[in-house]
Amino acid sequence: MSQPRASGQSRPSEPPRPPTEVTAGPREVLSLAVPAFLALVAEPLFLLVDSAVVGRLGVTPLAGLGAASAVLTSVAGLFVFLAYGTTAAVARRMGAGQERDAAEDGWSGIWLALLIGLAAAAVTGGAARPLVEAVGGSPEVVEQASTYLRISALGLPAMLLVLAATGVLRGHLDTRTPLVVATVGFTGNAVLNVVLVHGVGLGIAGAAWGTVIAQVGMAVALVAVVARHGRRVGASVALRPSRVLASAADGVPLLVRTLALRAVLLLTVATAASFGDVPLAAHQVTSTVWSTLVFALDAIAIAAQALTGRALGAGDAPAVRRATTLMMRWGLWSGVAVGVLVALVHRVLPAAFTQDPDVRSAIAAALLVVAVSQPLAGVVFVADGVLIGAGDGRWLAVASTVTLIAYLPMLLLAREVGQGRTAPEAMVVLWIAFSGFMLVRWGTLWWRLRGDGWLVTGASR
Repeated sequence: MSQPRASGQSRPSEPPRPPTEVTAGPREVLSLAVPAFLALVAEPLFLLVDSAVVGRLGVTPLAGLGAASAVLTSVAGLFVFLAYGTTAAVARRMGAGQERDAAEDGWSGIWLALLIGLAAAAVTGGAARPLVEAVGGSPEVVEQASTYLRISALGLPAMLLVLAATGVLRGHLDTRTPLVVATVGFTGNAVLNVVLVHGVGLGIAGAAWGTVIAQVGMAVALVAVVARHGRRVGASVALRPSRVLASAADGVPLLVRTLALRAVLLLTVATAASFGDVPLAAHQVTSTVWSTLVFALDAIAIAAQALTGRALGAGDAPAVRRATTLMMRWGLWSGVAVGVLVALVHRVLPAAFTQDPDVRSAIAAALLVVAVSQPLAGVVFVADGVLIGAGDGRWLAVASTVTLIAYLPMLLLAREVGQGRTAPEAMVVLWIAFSGFMLVRWGTLWWRLRGDGWLVTGASR
């Protein structure tokens, strides 16, 4: 998202102010990480509320919601770089004392989010039925899923605006505002869904409309806060194609990184499916638990993005090193704490998801591997956040692709070893392979962090 001011621009560049002094102690990390964690938890609650409300309509609407949600979250997840990129760009500018440029970098990210969101909405809404048919299900399920996806696609511009605006505010070291907006949005979504689905009687369409309305409200609120920051420093909010195109180019490496990581998850699901229905069901639950744990550990990574960008913008590379060491330590111990918790409940937790004893046993076995791997996950997410905050997207894109390639033989070996084994044994084999992927990922991140190639200081990379 960060780029030099375009040449030939009539308005002079903002006179530089003294670089911002950066403090990245435990208090600063906590002040960013805790609200970020709570806001991250609020995001999946939208679908959770939809599931609870739609579930009362019957099995077919609930299955339709599941199919549509798989498509919707995949589309939205591809563009998470809108948050990450704006965080790094705005934090750098703020660290360098260039507040107006920071605001205009933020606006270029917001304009990009709107344009991508409109295109994504048109494609997703127009191809709703083929997309959900690709997921699978009976004709009745496909009908319900198509209805939900067609309406929910209208909310994609708002979803991406929320990502971009949240990234801008994180660049300002503000994670509290997104938390407040997410909390109000979640509450409004719950009320609207109950009223529209059961009160008005719109069925699954009511759940979709409730979510769209809540997302639009969140987008308006967050963009208004960003606009207030911009007005305070005299920033222009006009659409400037050259800046938006530069923002899009800056986002491509993070998009490649995201695509590689999603390919890893999809290939892991496909391997679980090759073992049979019980392992696949167990993997679905285990991966859901793992994804939930990511929110806890990713909160420190978000703090790492903002603090790294701010310190590099201020030209303070030693502060980045100190903050990285601190946050890596926090990531490690957070992973230890989360891992111990998972180990303690690994036999109890499966009962919340299924009554099938075979599936329960397989989940419990997989959760033990997940528990052991959490300290590794903690340092991986923090290291990833540091490099994103440094704007090291191109290296991350290459490293993620290499890691994906390295994971392929691990998966093939897991498929070979797991065939014909009991469901718990197959799950242990699969999750050991996935832990191997995380280990390789950590190796690439550690190798990069130990050098100085990513420590580029200044207002832009």
